[in-house]
Amino acid sequence: MTTTNAGQWPRPTWELRLRAHQVGLPDWAFYRPDRACVIATSRGVLQVHSWDARTGRLTLATDRREGTTTATIDPHGEWLWWFDDTDGDEFGRWRRQPFGSPPGQGVQDPVALPDAYPAGLLLTRDGTAVVGRSDAHGTTIHHVPVGAIAHGTDAPALLYAHANDAEAAALSHDGNLVAVEHSERGDNRHMALRVLRADTGQVVADLDDGPGRGLSAIDFAPLDGDLRLLVGHERRGRAELAVWDLGTGLLRDVVLRDGDGEPLPGEVTDAWWYPSGRELLVAVDHLARTRLYRSDAATGTTSPVGPADGSVAEATPRPDGDVWLRWSSAAAPRTVLSATTGREVLGAGGLRAAPSVPVHDVWADGPGGPVHALLRLPAGDGPWPVFVDVHGGPAWHRSDSFSPYLAAWVDHGFAVVSVNYRGSTGYGSAWRDALEGRVGATELEDIAAVHEKLVADGVVDPARSVLAGASWGGFLTLLGLGTQPDRWALGLAEVPVADYLAAYAEEMPDLQAFDRSLFGGSPAEVPEAYRAASPLTYVPAVRAPVLIMAGENDPRCPIGQIHSYVRALRAREDYAGPVELYTFGAGHGSVVDDEEVAQLRRQLEFVRLHLPAGTVREPAPS
Repeated sequence: MTTTNAGQWPRPTWELRLRAHQVGLPDWAFYRPDRACVIATSRGVLQVHSWDARTGRLTLATDRREGTTTATIDPHGEWLWWFDDTDGDEFGRWRRQPFGSPPGQGVQDPVALPDAYPAGLLLTRDGTAVVGRSDAHGTTIHHVPVGAIAHGTDAPALLYAHANDAEAAALSHDGNLVAVEHSERGDNRHMALRVLRADTGQVVADLDDGPGRGLSAIDFAPLDGDLRLLVGHERRGRAELAVWDLGTGLLRDVVLRDGDGEPLPGEVTDAWWYPSGRELLVAVDHLARTRLYRSDAATGTTSPVGPADGSVAEATPRPDGDVWLRWSSAAAPRTVLSATTGREVLGAGGLRAAPSVPVHDVWADGPGGPVHALLRLPAGDGPWPVFVDVHGGPAWHRSDSFSPYLAAWVDHGFAVVSVNYRGSTGYGSAWRDALEGRVGATELEDIAAVHEKLVADGVVDPARSVLAGASWGGFLTLLGLGTQPDRWALGLAEVPVADYLAAYAEEMPDLQAFDRSLFGGSPAEVPEAYRAASPLTYVPAVRAPVLIMAGENDPRCPIGQIHSYVRALRAREDYAGPVELYTFGAGHGSVVDDEEVAQLRRQLEFVRLHLPAGTVREPAPS
């Protein structure tokens, strides 16, 4: 049938969506805005490209088996920089190669430091790089001389080192100042800021809002000698924006107002200076939609930019006053647009994704207050089988944006509901931090509240309820199968935390720091908190069939702890099962079309076999 026949021709719509060519927002060079670094599909894999805006030419730069998605361009547009790891394990080093060069040509190894996890890369116009690295010993940030032709002979100079998590976050336009986000207090969920001299590491200023209040360094003003730094803060219980003037030490709020002069609702998720340094472009999340606004500090005015529906995933102001943005909605596939004309700036080329259905907003009364969710409905009448989509993070949220994966389940007759549970961003700091103290249980209470409402309203069938998610969503899926066994008929867990104690021991250092912040200590310090949140603890209660997908090189949710969970569940003589484990040769997910299609086909087949006959509906021919 359509869901399982890998050789079907023509290919079904759900598969064509996954195979549709993707293109990211161009990352343009400050002094050569006609040159940009672009992540785009090449032969079914995401790779780094050079893009010449004058000619429209997109030139492939990398051709790595598991893809390359972390890259940038230097200010003069001469070099592409990309991070080189091993099959998605996120541990490696930065490479650079000339703009416009094909794969393998002119590739250099400009940073004479051992391999590590990346913790920021900042490039100056004189060729110097500021490189952040993390490993088992903590975080270091170095000033690295890199010449125009090849890297220099001077050794990297150490600017910052600490056992706790940190990142090189922003660099002044003249390259003299570096802003570092750090967790020296031990809480990497609520960072503090330090500004250093880029040549000596001398401390220029510190900013710390104290426990429970995070800060982020977004960007310096794009002018020489300008000491203004855009800062994200949450002093009033939500993510907002301020300008920190390092010359005066003053922190001035950026207040965004609607047409009636009232403060805009929602949370600031990102911001950019316009090249003049007089205006700001600000991204604001509100009720699972991300919109753009232009803020003029001189006049105090705020005006909307770009689409008024859907969500903006990325944006960048241009020297001509235009804004380029990558936009989509649940119904409309991702597109790179000009905010001025509304036209496509850079097409992905090749196959394009078919549209899907729009979302409906759902609110349910949860233990911690109203819970917001987004509902996608197939054709026909309910109650429908339901695919409960649990997002990762947990500090993330589902938005009104395009998802080929979720669209496939709608194609196959499922109502799809995405729940922005406590722990999600976009609903205030208290909502985001509410999971602390009852990790896992808090989120699952909110997911259950939305599920119960949809069942009571006759929208979904409780006997055909699939719980599914990736990363933190995969963790919550396994935890939900063990703590809410009467609610879920089947589970699909991708790259999950399955055995929390083992996961902590094996995961990358910054995630260990995240766990300590979330739980209030390490497993040695608060073992009961980890045990209570670990899916392995509840294996004796699991009844539903479960399919787990794991990356063999995953540094975030390592495969060893997943094997522990699978062994424990298979050892139960009273478990009817099945539990299936699907592994793939990458890290925390894949950007290879063939692999993504194979994984979704496996999930569809698993659901078809283990839910009541006829649940997985045959999609209409495309």
